[in-house]
Amino acid sequence: MRRIIEFSTDQREQLIDITQQVQAAVEESGVQDGLVALYAQGATGALMIQENWDESVQTDVIHLLQKLIPRGVWLHDRQDGNGDSHLKAGLVGPSETLPVIGGRLGLSRWQNVFFCEFDGPRNTRTVVCTIIGDLAQAVR
Repeated sequence: MRRIIEFSTDQREQLIDITQQVQAAVEESGVQDGLVALYAQGATGALMIQENWDESVQTDVIHLLQKLIPRGVWLHDRQDGNGDSHLKAGLVGPSETLPVIGGRLGLSRWQNVFFCEFDGPRNTRTVVCTIIGDLAQAVR
């Protein structure tokens, strides 16, 4: 099964928790054991599994990437001023694969799925969610 998860962003750089949308797609699919493949469409967005309890971790991720890949010093900035966004997205990566265990995402208590916005704000961001695996057995 495939679901498209769409949402907007409101900052240039931010991490957006999409765990609930992914879990809802898993529940809708009926898959009990399998895999969820997530893919962020767009060259300046990425996906990351990260701590969900302390929001400072998400802020620290953004600050680390800003220090590693500063804005305004890249050749691509001559085109549209977002060279750093492309490099950050490439470093983090556009995809994540998660296990489905008993109809639930196989995340630990402290993990969530985050879309990483590096060139916002955007009216629409898209994550393709593909779920494969065994369906629930019918009760006899």
